[in-house]
Amino acid sequence: MSKIYKLHRVQLLHTSMDIAWRFFSNPGNLQQITPPFMKFKVTDTYGDTMYAGQLIEYRVRPLLGISLYWMTEITHVKDKAYFVDEQRFGPYSFWHHQHHFREVENGVEMTDLLHYKIPYYFLGDVANRFLVQKKVAQIFDYRAQKIKEMYG
Repeated sequence: MSKIYKLHRVQLLHTSMDIAWRFFSNPGNLQQITPPFMKFKVTDTYGDTMYAGQLIEYRVRPLLGISLYWMTEITHVKDKAYFVDEQRFGPYSFWHHQHHFREVENGVEMTDLLHYKIPYYFLGDVANRFLVQKKVAQIFDYRAQKIKEMYG
């Protein structure tokens, strides 16, 4: 059986909760913090205001320029506290991404907690070790840098 992998990141945003929540809870803004090599494009959001049950469709080119369809569902939302997106169709056999926001003294602490699984059993584990894990980290490193540029 292949493993479930985890990525955990925490970042301080020097801004207000209102501004942070407005940006991160709008699916249309995800493209701004995704590395250009991914050629990431939101193709349908089924509404601009995030809500539980919202479906978001994307096109993405994570490897070798191959275009992939990806659909996530926003499964949980608590205004100005957290939201969760889960893959419904796409490259992973499991994708559960929590986004948490907490007001702190100098702004907003944003926490990403991602659990994912690669298909194809032990071959997926090998692919994760040598390719996917590094690519996921690279994507989140890029996001952190872009967010730092935007919010200090």
